[in-house]
Amino acid sequence: MLQTPSGGARSGTAATDSGLMSIGTVLNALRDEFPEVTISKIRFLESEGLVEPLRTPSGYRKFSPRDVERLGHVLRMQRDHYLPLKVIREHLDAMERGEAVPLPVVGRQRTGEDTPEPPERPTAARVGRAELLAAAGIGEDDLEEWQSYGLLAPLEDGAYDAEAVTVASLVAELGRFGIEPRHLRVMKAAADREAGLVDQVVAPLKRHRNPQTRAHAEARTKELAALTVRLHAALVQTALGVRLP
Repeated sequence: MLQTPSGGARSGTAATDSGLMSIGTVLNALRDEFPEVTISKIRFLESEGLVEPLRTPSGYRKFSPRDVERLGHVLRMQRDHYLPLKVIREHLDAMERGEAVPLPVVGRQRTGEDTPEPPERPTAARVGRAELLAAAGIGEDDLEEWQSYGLLAPLEDGAYDAEAVTVASLVAELGRFGIEPRHLRVMKAAADREAGLVDQVVAPLKRHRNPQTRAHAEARTKELAALTVRLHAALVQTALGVRLP
């Protein structure tokens, strides 16, 4: 008999008819789209409440087609939108309740568009350490190394700015091409210089007593940041002689 998460049971015949799959079969089904996925990753997502497979009396996991579809959604949202697991879980649970909810925004989306998202969409501004590790698909050793090079830094309370998910995911992707964290220090230094330039421009506005002027400083900072990102991308493309889609 198969045990359901609620404590009920299903017969072996019913389990076969319903197309339940072992974790190995699920892994093979997902690897076409997600070549980096592992059994450990699937188990971790289960431990975080993203999926609840059935269990045989001997403890083996049995996944339904719905479980596999949900895992695909989770991995896709991590890969394409860099969303923390807590945000993904809440979003999927809301969808299953029939609620029409927009996809939350965390950091920069994979599309690379510079246009800011509409303000009405919910934004997760901070992520915990475990959420960062899971969203980027990295380990503690990776995070410690990247922090030692200044590529990432926790906030005072130990959490991370949501943009850290984007940074970690991109550092991981570059690593697959042999670009190591120590090679990226020059990029971090350039980013710090660009940020310093922007800060020089808006600093007088930030110090102003008028709240509206300070709010204008924030808007101006975002505008200048977007322009510097676009300029940086254009300069890199020009130097390499390529044009990105």
